[in-house]
Amino acid sequence: MNVVESMLPQFLNEMLKNQYGEDNYSKIVHGYNSRRYTTLRVNTIKTDINTIKNILKEKQIEFEEVEWFNEALIIKNVTEKEIEKLDIYENGEIYLQSLSSMLPPIILEPKEKENILDMTAAPGGKTTQMAAITNNNAMITACEMNNIRFERLKYNLEKQGATSVYAMMTDARKMDDFFSFDKILLDAPCSGSGTINIKDINLKKNFTEKLVNKSAVIQIALLKKAIKMLKKGNIMVYSTCSILSKENEEVIEKILKEENAEILPIEFKGIEKIPKLKTSITGTLCVCPNELYEGFFVVKLRKK
Repeated sequence: MNVVESMLPQFLNEMLKNQYGEDNYSKIVHGYNSRRYTTLRVNTIKTDINTIKNILKEKQIEFEEVEWFNEALIIKNVTEKEIEKLDIYENGEIYLQSLSSMLPPIILEPKEKENILDMTAAPGGKTTQMAAITNNNAMITACEMNNIRFERLKYNLEKQGATSVYAMMTDARKMDDFFSFDKILLDAPCSGSGTINIKDINLKKNFTEKLVNKSAVIQIALLKKAIKMLKKGNIMVYSTCSILSKENEEVIEKILKEENAEILPIEFKGIEKIPKLKTSITGTLCVCPNELYEGFFVVKLRKK
């Protein structure tokens, strides 16, 4: 057992090896151990990509573009802390966000005038991304049940100028069934097995099998509720920052058996550039953690 492997909970090592095989397991562990570049999203509600690029050039901050999303930038030579000192951060003209977490809104393709639900929205990265994509012209409902996280969500909505968003402090599972939406984003609570910090001294204590199992139960309940509130023939996106089939494929398989939903293939320009892990369900996307991406799972569903 190598040093990094010994830092992970034993049950997680076994789960990952069983699911992905030794080669992919090594890739995942290497990804956990990589120092991730800072990535950001330009907030087009307040500014545009060229203005931000020019400001970064003036400050001698090196960046790289992202093929699948014009508004995303990879920062090459400074840390998150240094970006946070900039006026463009302070004014909400940029939002620090992992590339993986920018994927669900891109895959959902929110449009102006649509009535959209973000079921577990805090801290608001994906919510504000959808507000920007729709030029603040969609009707977005953002739910968060935790009081502290709800305050964080409200703060970010205001800072980003996302005036098209109505925030509700509620457990989305308890929403009234008369609600109905054109599109739903469910970035479900999960174990976080795709975003593990191996330097966390409490990792073995906090990352437990019980957490994985509990997450799956919550995910199923949220998905069932989402399908209930989604208009017939319409689309929702389910995502987690987990790479375990227990929270991803197994959850989706259960939903496909019990609910009136089908999988739609995920297609967008530049998808081939994303580091992928094999999934057991055709059409789903599982991102392999590396120095640019967090581990992430995304599926696009249509209500029949």
